[in-house]
Amino acid sequence: MSPLLPLGLFLMSEVAEHRDAVRNRRGGLFLTRLRISNYKSIEKCDVEFRPLTMLVGRNGSGKSNFLDALRFVVDSLQTSVDHAIKWRGGIDSVRRRSTGHPRNFAIGLDFDLSDELSASYVFEIGSSAGGAFVVRQERLKVVHASGRTQAYFRVTDGEVEASATQMPPAARDRLYLVHAAGLPEFRLAYDALLAMGFYNLNPAAMKELQAPDAGELLHRDGANIASVVGRLAADQPDTISRIRSYLATIVPGIVGVARIGLGPRETIEFRQQVEGSKHPWRFYAASMSDGTLRALGTLVAVTQLAEQKQRVRLVGIEEPETALHPAAAGALIDALREAACHTQVIVTTHSPDLIDQIDSANDRLLAVQASEGNTQVGPVDAASQAAIRDHLYTPGELLRLDQLQIDRRDLERQRQLVLFDGDEGAP
Repeated sequence: MSPLLPLGLFLMSEVAEHRDAVRNRRGGLFLTRLRISNYKSIEKCDVEFRPLTMLVGRNGSGKSNFLDALRFVVDSLQTSVDHAIKWRGGIDSVRRRSTGHPRNFAIGLDFDLSDELSASYVFEIGSSAGGAFVVRQERLKVVHASGRTQAYFRVTDGEVEASATQMPPAARDRLYLVHAAGLPEFRLAYDALLAMGFYNLNPAAMKELQAPDAGELLHRDGANIASVVGRLAADQPDTISRIRSYLATIVPGIVGVARIGLGPRETIEFRQQVEGSKHPWRFYAASMSDGTLRALGTLVAVTQLAEQKQRVRLVGIEEPETALHPAAAGALIDALREAACHTQVIVTTHSPDLIDQIDSANDRLLAVQASEGNTQVGPVDAASQAAIRDHLYTPGELLRLDQLQIDRRDLERQRQLVLFDGDEGAP
């Protein structure tokens, strides 16, 4: 593929080549399906993804809770279930609150490991007396493209059933995959699930002078962006060049961005063309707008480690369009779609301008709404799809009219969700 240029500089043949490449490949698709039961405001959810997926809905509809279910998986594997639950305020803040008082919550993921291997991972966590919790059930199944089960384990109330003969004992307060990852047949799935990153970028943190670090991964709020930009410039010059090009399209006048040291601290230095000046002016991050910093953070989040073997498999970003001019939506979505060729991207938004740029043939739009305190997520209904297809309304216009509704038939299907059926673990 040709080097990435700002949208306005693509030759028409390059645009066609890029779109055909995306259409004819799975791109950065990693997570294919997510199932959630009784997590925070979500009672039942069962949705599928594409390389670029947008979740659109009102403030408070539960878009952040949807992404947080994925982040809970990463936190629980990377640290512990105990830490992940306490960080969110305790078990009563994690399991869904309702008159039915559900005691357990569950999360299930279907994901690709390679061209030949896929996996299904699901766990259920229940509460017990005194605000404690236990891992009730957990299952991982790795399947070859031929349909043959490569490896599996299932843990029920501390009892382990597995395809491997030498399995470690189970602990009821930890996910078993942490222990099983010591075996090669399960390590690939463990590493893949940890290769997900989630971002709620904070311009205030990005403006502060930052302590240098290795710059391997961008922090959730973007607080180490100077180090990450510095590493990209040193290790992935093509990637940082692409970031600069897109940033120049999103924020006209920007001609450069680089890490700069200020004594024991560092920050981002922007170079911006100013009318009447022979040379670009230089500005530190503290002088730049919130929209500019969020745009830079978004571009870095979706491209970091793109050229590395141990790359980020999925990136979730909350409202990347915040504080951006509507005219920048086209360039932003093009950058996200290009990134989705190597890294799956999920964004939450309530921007009509952003979703108007969606490509229905290759991207996925999921509507999110709250009904009596319950978050519902699903594809838009047939009437909305027909109105968009027949050019009666754009997705953004339907959103402004509050007419972008979820397919009721799909919601009925989701209500039948069962994450454990008793025999899925074994071949």
